[in-house]
Amino acid sequence: MSSPRPNDPSETAIQKQLFDPGTSRINKYSDLVVGRRGLGALIKYEAVMTLAANRNGALGLLLRSWLFPRLLGRCGRNVTFGSHVVLRHPHKIAIGDDVVIDDHCVLDAKGTTNAGIQIGNGVFIGRNTILSCKNGDIVLGNRVNIGFNAEIFSASRVVLGDDALVAAYAYVIGGGHDFRDASQPVLDAARTSAGITIGTGAWLGAGAKILDGVTIGDHAIVGTGAVVTSDVAPKTIVAGVPARVLRDRDTNTA
Repeated sequence: MSSPRPNDPSETAIQKQLFDPGTSRINKYSDLVVGRRGLGALIKYEAVMTLAANRNGALGLLLRSWLFPRLLGRCGRNVTFGSHVVLRHPHKIAIGDDVVIDDHCVLDAKGTTNAGIQIGNGVFIGRNTILSCKNGDIVLGNRVNIGFNAEIFSASRVVLGDDALVAAYAYVIGGGHDFRDASQPVLDAARTSAGITIGTGAWLGAGAKILDGVTIGDHAIVGTGAVVTSDVAPKTIVAGVPARVLRDRDTNTA
């Protein structure tokens, strides 16, 4: 498990700007949502989202497949966007081929110095799932499958390898706070993040929680509702709160 590091001060730049009385409402909105200032960028974002984001039925699917790529950093072939999908800082979102992003998902690449969200080929992202950056990066390998109501949060770098499976309500928590000083509110404490790596072919069961700094090995399995606080070796099955080893998938021994 990696040691967390304090985040760069730029992580909170957007939040500070939101409360700056000298920043206009338009610029606050642009910093938080669009990711770029300027009337042209704002009009383009608003036009695309107004015309396509919340429109139901086949017409909505068609409009999103045509218009959303105009906002994104990259968008491959045969990408399906469900209704009410939210895009923030979309120019920092790159999507491969044959991807499905279901209804009510949030792709938030927010940050001032980050690369954003990278989604490989053949990925499925289930309904109501959130990919949330706070000046961090999220990388989904090829054929990653994420169930509904899951959340992946990154304040540095969170990577899911090819063929990783994330079940419903799982939470990958790539960041936290330095809470050692009890004299100040945790909200005011420095943010920390060591990042998370989920290996190739790993499976996170429903409701699993992966804490910051953890590496899940290739083809490992995390049981339903487990809270993982330390690294999991490849081909190992873990479960519980906190998670402990149940057995090795190859040898069938604990």
